[in-house]
Amino acid sequence: MAAIVGLFTLLLLLLLLLPPPSLVFSQCTRRPPVIFNFGDSNSDTGGLVAGLGFPVLSPNGRTFFRRSTGRLSDGRLLIDFLCESLNTNLLNPYMDSLARSKFKNGANFAIVGSSTLPKYVPFSLNIQVMQFVHFKTRTLELLNSNAGYENLIDDDGFRNALYMIDIGQNDIADSLSKNLSYFQVVKQIPSVISEIQNAVKGLYGQGGRKFWIHNTGPLGCLPQKLSSFHMKDLDRYGCISSYNNLATLFNKALSHLCQELRYELKDASIVYVDIYTMKYDLIANSSLHGFSDPLMACCGAGGRPYNYDIRVTCGQPGYEVCNENSKFISWDGIHYTEEANKIVASKVLSRAYSTPSLPFDFFCNN
Repeated sequence: MAAIVGLFTLLLLLLLLLPPPSLVFSQCTRRPPVIFNFGDSNSDTGGLVAGLGFPVLSPNGRTFFRRSTGRLSDGRLLIDFLCESLNTNLLNPYMDSLARSKFKNGANFAIVGSSTLPKYVPFSLNIQVMQFVHFKTRTLELLNSNAGYENLIDDDGFRNALYMIDIGQNDIADSLSKNLSYFQVVKQIPSVISEIQNAVKGLYGQGGRKFWIHNTGPLGCLPQKLSSFHMKDLDRYGCISSYNNLATLFNKALSHLCQELRYELKDASIVYVDIYTMKYDLIANSSLHGFSDPLMACCGAGGRPYNYDIRVTCGQPGYEVCNENSKFISWDGIHYTEEANKIVASKVLSRAYSTPSLPFDFFCNN
């Protein structure tokens, strides 16, 4: 019996150590992929820089793009890998007037720092949806003007597009930064969920029928949060239990919302994706994934244990950055490295964390 258990354990370890599967296995065969993304810095591909001119300095972007693109990472984000899996171009920010894009494969409305509330503060989720409505209206106007704008998304493209939503982390984090109590933050979760519900229904009213909704990650494992936390409320992996509990409560409410929307919007496909479990697994099994110092930022200041100093953040004078060939989960104390994003992307594409378990390319093949 002991030998069998030992063999099973060895096989499990070997499976965990295998490299992630190829990311290019979702294909759109029936129609070209069109994606509209709404969210925060976890999926902002340059919107903050384009919209506000706010500088995102090197070493951001150093590993893949070899320059800063406005992404808060050393390279590609999760959404970039998902686009690559469809063999489509990376999404351009909606407000990037210099991208020379006709947004044929969609647009990215996500902006660093975005949340659901307050509702009318740029660039809340509500504002992003309003931007989309303007984008759609203007696109169809130009398409129907017979003025040389044929190569734009048509009504069928908007109807069959995938509408991705990845937001909520900043709502929880901002509440905690205001020193609200645990229970005060819990009371705000329904209001956040209500705004996501409004966004889905608003996009549904515009003809959207295919939705891909990410829950939020383990907030209590971010070096930024850990560096300013002085209570002994840490779990076995060194993450802040109360912060992760708040993220879990938010995720349960979001999952419930998706169930309700599937019942109410019967002709819509609404996929709920458990990002939290994927990212927490990176922390809990960091060595099996090849990461050292799972709670330490690659780019920051202050050294161990978290290498995060709010006065000297990544790219600001005095920062230090890890070697490019080293493997870290956290890039700057808040956002993930390209290597970590790549592993999360492979898990997303596996369908094991999606409810219902639809392939990522379902929206362009069904």
